[in-house]
Amino acid sequence: MATTTATLVAPKRRTGRAAAVAGTRRPVEGIYYLLLVPTLVIFSLAITLPAIMGIFFSFTNSIGFGDWDFVGFINYIALFSDPAILQSYLFTLGFALVTVVLVNVVAFLLAVGLTARIRLRTGLRTIFVIPMVISGIIIAYVFNFLFSNSLPALGQATGIGWLSESILANPDLAWVAIVLVTGWQSIPGSLLIYIAGLLAIPGEVYEAASIDGATKLQQLLRITLPLVAGYVVINVLLGFKNYLNAYDIIVGLTNGGPGTATRSIAMTIVTGFSGGDYAYQMANATVFFVFVILISVVQLRLTRGRNAL
Repeated sequence: MATTTATLVAPKRRTGRAAAVAGTRRPVEGIYYLLLVPTLVIFSLAITLPAIMGIFFSFTNSIGFGDWDFVGFINYIALFSDPAILQSYLFTLGFALVTVVLVNVVAFLLAVGLTARIRLRTGLRTIFVIPMVISGIIIAYVFNFLFSNSLPALGQATGIGWLSESILANPDLAWVAIVLVTGWQSIPGSLLIYIAGLLAIPGEVYEAASIDGATKLQQLLRITLPLVAGYVVINVLLGFKNYLNAYDIIVGLTNGGPGTATRSIAMTIVTGFSGGDYAYQMANATVFFVFVILISVVQLRLTRGRNAL
């Protein structure tokens, strides 16, 4: 009987391998090359070549124009001993961590509420996604006026001391305003992903849980959260990567101040270019590039562990 079973299985395995080999040998139609080659050329000229040139000039003393000389790893050595650079990395990492937690907690709770059977559900979804389509710099200038004028005026009129001064002028609290405004703009994107994940859960699962006597809280913790775990990973990692590159909202709100208290990595790099530190900031950009690559590798490893992608 065992011999008969092996005889029946073996031809299927050979057939599968033969089909796979035959599939790899199938000729590729010319239309694929017609679409692929121009894309590769444009990508190389717009992304790869500038990146290689940037890494090259990070080993020079160039100021962005004129003559230059090779200086080896001097820019990199100076980079890791520069307190201003280290502060920008610490601020950016802290800002990204706090913002990603705030955005995902609020977006998930909103998604749970907006997928419930409530009135005006469609209208509320439309209202909540409006911030996503507004430019970050415009949002930043609007909130800058709010934090600098409206709220202090309200605080003075009502006698609330802590509200009478602009939070943007406080080096210890200015980052809070940046987190709030960034979250206000970013929550809609995460909200849409969570809504898609929640709508993908079959209703029969909750009906079975209700029949078994599970409360709404138990259903949320033991059914909803495990089934949307893949969406949580996507939102957390994509959001973290985006917040590491924060620039426009910080420029519009604080311009890196007070002093350099809220200067992000991207802002430090751009400011350095205009200040004559071209090669030095190229080294900074190269280190930041490697850092983001490491984050991306972690992202790939985590998402491979989930079946969401």
